[in-house]
Amino acid sequence: MRGPGVLPGPSSPAAQPIRSARRDFDATVLGVVHRLEERWHGELGLIEFAVEEAPLVPDEWEASTVPLSSLVRGSGGTPTRLVLFRKPIELRCESRSELTAMVLTVLVEQVSELLGRPPEEIDPGYEAG
Repeated sequence: MRGPGVLPGPSSPAAQPIRSARRDFDATVLGVVHRLEERWHGELGLIEFAVEEAPLVPDEWEASTVPLSSLVRGSGGTPTRLVLFRKPIELRCESRSELTAMVLTVLVEQVSELLGRPPEEIDPGYEAG
């Protein structure tokens, strides 16, 4: 059997990226978000976390990489919106542990940017990739 519905198995090439069910990815993100919100809830303010499949990049996009996330600062009653892009993140990971580490890294770096603090302060387990 072939196609996107087939998960990597023992016969798959070693470099096969991980493909998780959307709910598994969302659960991974929720776990990391919960961990960050527990520690930084007082400083995060009004923030909305979201997951989208992939970013929409303009036709004139010239960067050699695809964004893994997007941070749009809120104003007034509009919340800050932090979006993770599932497919670009998954394509960079070969295992569940790599996926969890990548989600943690992306979220910590975005929260670091938002709060103006070093990533190591946001999460002591942070390791620059």
